[in-house]
Parts: sequence; structure tokens; C-alpha cells
Amino acid sequence: MNILLAEDDLQLGELVEYMLKKKGGYKVDWVTEGEDAYDYANASYYDILILDWMMPNGDGVSVCRRLRSRQYSGAILMLTAKDSVEDRISGLDAGADDYLVKPFEIDELLARLRALSRRNYAPILEEQLFIHEMKLNRLSQTISNNGEEVQLSPREFQLLDLLAQNKGQVLPREVILDRIWGFDADVSMKAIDATIKLLRKKLDVIGQQELLQSIRGVGYKVES
Repeated sequence: MNILLAEDDLQLGELVEYMLKKKGGYKVDWVTEGEDAYDYANASYYDILILDWMMPNGDGVSVCRRLRSRQYSGAILMLTAKDSVEDRISGLDAGADDYLVKPFEIDELLARLRALSRRNYAPILEEQLFIHEMKLNRLSQTISNNGEEVQLSPREFQLLDLLAQNKGQVLPREVILDRIWGFDADVSMKAIDATIKLLRKKLDVIGQQELLQSIRGVGYKVES
């Protein structure tokens, strides 16, 4: 894997970079400032970004939020000494895929990177996907129908895209949680229901409110 490490603690950064290369066998670019992390992520391809929360010239959360606003779809792991529930929610809402609290064991970091690489691996997909009369645009993360276009949040888009790729097939809630949030994420099954509810409101705007179906006691599907 090709990894970008953004960590301003020189001693920790040097250790993590060394261990990622030695134990993980990964290619690593290491930067110490938020603005550099943002520029590197936009200029090169990385399988995973590791962003420290507190950095000069742009903290990890703001870098993450800026990247997601530009439709950056790569995996992002946040490193931080902040361990309150509010802080974790803030990082995840900014678009991070996972969250690791300092101090941490290198083996746990490597395990989380492996999990992220499995969850985010996917073949190259078409920019646009049509389901009945609705168009899903993967580049802009929008849905449209009959001249109406609606912007989706990153989570809403990921969930709808996952269901669309498996249209006609019921996806159990456990599978959805693992693919979108990860089983190790600090979220409950209610996060799926809340995202589905928001998605249905946006689908209603473009006249596709019946597209998402609930299968009681199992999960959800997009009608084929």
C-alpha cells in the first residue's frame, strides 16, 4: 500500500514511518503540516491517509473535511490524543473512516490499516449509474431525475452506491455497517437507519422515494 503519514511529532512520526515500512512493507510519504498533507493528497494517489489531529498549518479534522468536500474518496485514519465521544464524532463526521487514540500499539495501527484497505478496495466504477429513471453521479455524489438534482453527504452516497451496486439483493444491516462504517467503528445500527431516513427524504425530492426498500428484521435493498 501507498500511505501518506501526517504527524508533526518528529519522534513519533519517525517511528511510525519506520514501522510501516519495516513491518507493513508499505511505501510511506511523511509530512509534518496540515497544508502539506492536503497538497500531497491532491497531487498523488494514496491507499490510506493517516492524519494527526493536531498539526501546524491545518489540523487533521480540517484537512479531512476539505478533502471530502472535494470528493476525495480514499481511506482516512485519524490519529489523536483526544478520546472523548464528542471528539470521535467530530472526526468521523468530518469524513474520517477510522480513529485511533494515542498512545497506540503499532500492531493495532497495522491491523486497522489492513481492515481499511480491505473495506476500501473496489474495482474502477463508471462515473454514472442509472437505476430506473434516476442517475447517480459518483464524481459529484449527486442523484438526479426529471431535471431535479440533489447533493448527498459522503455517508449517504456510500450507502446508496453500495445498495445500487447490489440492486435487487437484500443487504443485511451487519454487512452495511461493516462496509460503510466498519465493525470496529464506535457507531450503532441506528446510524444505518438514520442515514436511510435522510436518503429517503432526498430521494423523495426527485420522485424516487420508493427506490429504497426495508426488509423487516434483515436489512435494505434497492429495487432492480
